Amino acid sequence: MATFISVPLKKSSEVDLVKPLSKFVTATYPAGDDQSEYIRAVEELNKLRKSALGRPLDKHESSLEILLRYYDQLCAVEPKFPFSENQLCLTFTWKDAFDKGSLFGGSVKLALASLGYEKTCVLFNVGALASQIASEQNLDSDEGLKAAAKFYQLASGAFAHIKDTVLSALNREPTMDISPDTVGTLSQIMLAQAQEVFFLKATSDKMKDAIIAKLANQAADFYGDAFKQCQYKENLPKYFYFQEVLPVLAAKHCIMQANAEYHQSTLTKQQKKFGEEIARLQHATDLVKTVASRYDEYVNVKDLSDKISRALTAAKKDNDFIYHDRVPEVKDLDHIGKAALVKATAIQVPISQKFTDLFEKMVPMAVQQSMSMYNQRKSEIINRLIGTMREATNLCNGVLASLNLPAALEDLSGDSVPASILEKSRAIIQQGGLQNIEQLIKDLPELLQRNREILDESLKMLDDEETTDNELRTKFSQRWSRTPSGDLYKPLRAEGTNFRNILDKAVQADQVVRERYNTHCEMIALLCKSESELSAAIPSANPAKTLQGSEVVGVLRAQLAQLEEVKKEREQLESDIKSVQFDMSTKFLTALAQDGAINEEALSVSELHNLYGDYTQKVQQSLKTQEDVLGNVQTSHQEFSTLKQSNAEANDREEVMKKLASAHDSYVEITNNLREGTKFYNDLTEILLKFQNKCSDIVFARKTERDELLKELQQSIAREPSAPSFTVPAYQSGSSTPAPTPATPAGPTPAPRTVFQPQTKPQPPARPPPPSITPQAASASSAPPANMPSSPAPPQASSGPPMGPPGAPSQAQGPPYPTYQGYPGYYQMPMAYNPYNYGQYSMPYMPYQTPGQAGYPGAPQPQQHPYPYGQQPPQQQQPYYPQQ
Repeated sequence: MATFISVPLKKSSEVDLVKPLSKFVTATYPAGDDQSEYIRAVEELNKLRKSALGRPLDKHESSLEILLRYYDQLCAVEPKFPFSENQLCLTFTWKDAFDKGSLFGGSVKLALASLGYEKTCVLFNVGALASQIASEQNLDSDEGLKAAAKFYQLASGAFAHIKDTVLSALNREPTMDISPDTVGTLSQIMLAQAQEVFFLKATSDKMKDAIIAKLANQAADFYGDAFKQCQYKENLPKYFYFQEVLPVLAAKHCIMQANAEYHQSTLTKQQKKFGEEIARLQHATDLVKTVASRYDEYVNVKDLSDKISRALTAAKKDNDFIYHDRVPEVKDLDHIGKAALVKATAIQVPISQKFTDLFEKMVPMAVQQSMSMYNQRKSEIINRLIGTMREATNLCNGVLASLNLPAALEDLSGDSVPASILEKSRAIIQQGGLQNIEQLIKDLPELLQRNREILDESLKMLDDEETTDNELRTKFSQRWSRTPSGDLYKPLRAEGTNFRNILDKAVQADQVVRERYNTHCEMIALLCKSESELSAAIPSANPAKTLQGSEVVGVLRAQLAQLEEVKKEREQLESDIKSVQFDMSTKFLTALAQDGAINEEALSVSELHNLYGDYTQKVQQSLKTQEDVLGNVQTSHQEFSTLKQSNAEANDREEVMKKLASAHDSYVEITNNLREGTKFYNDLTEILLKFQNKCSDIVFARKTERDELLKELQQSIAREPSAPSFTVPAYQSGSSTPAPTPATPAGPTPAPRTVFQPQTKPQPPARPPPPSITPQAASASSAPPANMPSSPAPPQASSGPPMGPPGAPSQAQGPPYPTYQGYPGYYQMPMAYNPYNYGQYSMPYMPYQTPGQAGYPGAPQPQQHPYPYGQQPPQQQQPYYPQQ
């Protein structure tokens, strides 16, 4: 029986997973226990890849387990990291499993920044190693048969899974070994071998012949399908691997058919259908003879042939002497049934029995992205509520400052500095006064410039790489098959444009703050002075002590107290809004597990409404309360102004105090704006540095991919022929007509023997016995004997190439490929293999004679035929090339 077919492993280049994945973890997750654990998991993943792909694997189940664990880990880690060309860019390089390279070195390989490509190639190695392990099993034992069937079905499932997923997993044309045609054929071959193992198991268990016949017939059907797939896919025969597989598939198809017929004949014998028994055995004999004559160097069917021959001899003897049953034609026999006991093992993660997720605590990227959107929505709500309250507070302060409240109530004496103004002055001095603001304003341009430089440098890296890519694309045209950098960098450029717009808006906001500072800097400087200087700067007015006990003053003070209470409530409300915490990741994970997708908007809006609905109502109530109180304050202030004695000095004094109150409020707001601006620029610096790292990583990955592609193109160009193909003259090539291929009923056309370079050398046709020639005779006259019949003149005796017939045009001589007239069906033999080497006839060495050189003295004249064979005279040197 023929040996089983196994698949070679793909080889991968080394990839450093630690650096890019650790950088992503550090940039995405805050420092702490989780970050350290994730970095350790990254290191373990890198070790696992080296164990699975970085060393030769033994043909043992433990090696397969390592591959399965790595594949499972890739499937588990895929949703947790943003593997893509424009985010977390990792380039994986794999060689074609079947391509053995060329004269110039190297082999077909493909480098892609795709985790799906890595998964596909690893799964290919799972199928390949499973096929190798199955082929190593001892099929004489029950355990070996079970293991072989298990691993062949696993290999078939792995290849079938690649066939269904490879085109969606890759963003470009795959190498031939993982193309759908190739892996589909491999899957069918593995399934056929698994069915054959079940046939062997049934045979060893001595099951009923009817069952064994159906198992064998199904195996023959599987092998026939696999053979057809190899035959009809034009790309597959280019592989030397499939050139060797084809005859094995054809042989096994015939062998399994023969087995089916043999066991079915036993069944028909039991049913006393002796003529059908003989017909089936004769058909089985023909099938086995076909295998023995065509594929003897691949399989050994002697035992099967002897068994069928003995059964046929006995059946014929019994039928001739006893039963005399009519032997039907093969085409008239009933079809043997089929029983498929195998199917490709479905690839369901996790495949490994010992798998543990290294990144179990890390949430998937879908959840991370949903959390990012949720946090953005949450920030928008918080900023809107807090911003609304701060605007209301600023409006209240502005209205009170315009009314000179509460300073007007405190300044009833007309000559002292009001307590509220003194308090505002002390507050500004404590915060650093003008120097603090000026320092903050001075720092902003430096921070802005730093951010601009980072952004410009990041975009310049993209520009330089894109320019190089465009130049190479123009140079190599269609050969430069990778994704254009212009398309790949669109998201990054959009992100960079967004950052630039943010900086432009920040510059405008800085300008507004500076203009406001310039407007109020004089009064702010006045507030920074001592109480005596402040009192001297404020104009004095006539006393208005008569208003101190009036009812209007009391009402105004009560209303101002209400406004202060509203402001304090807002401060507490702002603190409560900021402190709201809720772990939304649990909800997102649950939704992902249940539905396979996350409706982030619906979940986020619903949860945020529950969290911040009450706070929104409280903010609206605070605004309404302030509006009502401010209306009452304005009404009371009009009464107060009417009662108050009015003169020029009093108006000047009140105007100055209004400006001082407004300057204090402006100082507070300007200081907050500048601090927020400083924080904004510092935070933006960190974001831009991450953006710069992202650009740097993708540019580096693209450079690596570019170098690999350039190397591959160089090797491809070197392998190309330097001149177009040309037609070899007929006289330089031997006649080689394909041998006729007998068809086998109900099966594929067997592969022609000449396609597969058989190991057994074909025997040449019989030649006349060599003449007995001595060196002395060879140097003597070459005149023919008188008693020889007339024949055409032989070629001139020389060690040079034979000359054409007289009158033929002069042609260049081809390479030394002998041809045999009337013996078609064999490839030309190279010069190194010459079964008619003249040395075996003890022929003397003759010097080379150039074409056109005269023969030896005494040579027969043209148009004479002294020798019966027309090849060479008995007393002349045998030509190097046998003549047609």
